[in-house]
Amino acid sequence: MTEDTPGVSMDQILQEISAVGRKLEGMDNAMVALTAETRSMRLEIAGFQSQIFGLDQRVTTVEAQAASWTNKDKELLHLRSRLTNLEDRSRKNNIRLLGIPEGTEGVDIPSYLRDMLPKLTNTTFDPSLEFQWAHRLSPKRQNGKGHPRPIIACMLSPGQAPQLLQTARTQGQLRLGTLEIRLSADFSRETAERKRAFLSLRPRLRHLNMKFSLFEPARMWITKNGESQTFYDPEDLRMFLEGLHDMSQTMETTAKSPPPRTHRAKPWELASQRLY
Repeated sequence: MTEDTPGVSMDQILQEISAVGRKLEGMDNAMVALTAETRSMRLEIAGFQSQIFGLDQRVTTVEAQAASWTNKDKELLHLRSRLTNLEDRSRKNNIRLLGIPEGTEGVDIPSYLRDMLPKLTNTTFDPSLEFQWAHRLSPKRQNGKGHPRPIIACMLSPGQAPQLLQTARTQGQLRLGTLEIRLSADFSRETAERKRAFLSLRPRLRHLNMKFSLFEPARMWITKNGESQTFYDPEDLRMFLEGLHDMSQTMETTAKSPPPRTHRAKPWELASQRLY
């Protein structure tokens, strides 16, 4: 015989056991659902990892392409520089004349230049000047308005173009009657733009009390306080001058600032120091 638990009936015990069983069953179902959800999350994480790996591969490909483009840009710049150099060399026998009125040259420009240039430069050329070709640049002005178009001419003898340019530099200003004629070398568009950029920096160089010279085809030589530098890129020279300007302003501000005030001991302070 079994002795019943006081105050607790068998039905209550069975109900509690049944409730615990239902709870365990619910927990088991929750564990099954959690396991399924965990499995789903693992699949999603695996998918994310696959996407991240794919993105990493794409980033690596893009970086490799960017590095290739950078190398190609450098190669293109190098080729462009060589092409400009070759074009400048091919024009070394050319000269440009500015300021000759339209129509003055007639129909035979080489013959006109052969007679005019010795008078313009006050120089005798032996042998006489010979030209492969000569013509006006750019389209003809309408109604004769604007500045006369430049004349470009190719010398037949390789040494005559440098001789003419040296004569023009030596004499400084060339005049033919009342006309002021300018004689210059002929360069590619890129070199001409670099020269103009260098010339635009002359006011800054003068402001900084620098000596400078522009050499052919386009390089600027500067010197200050006995130190000289040569620049081939106008942008490099501009940044260099900006750095000097900022430095001079800093030094000027420092020189103008008042010196720090120093404490001057009073007589009674000196007396107290002597006492101790």
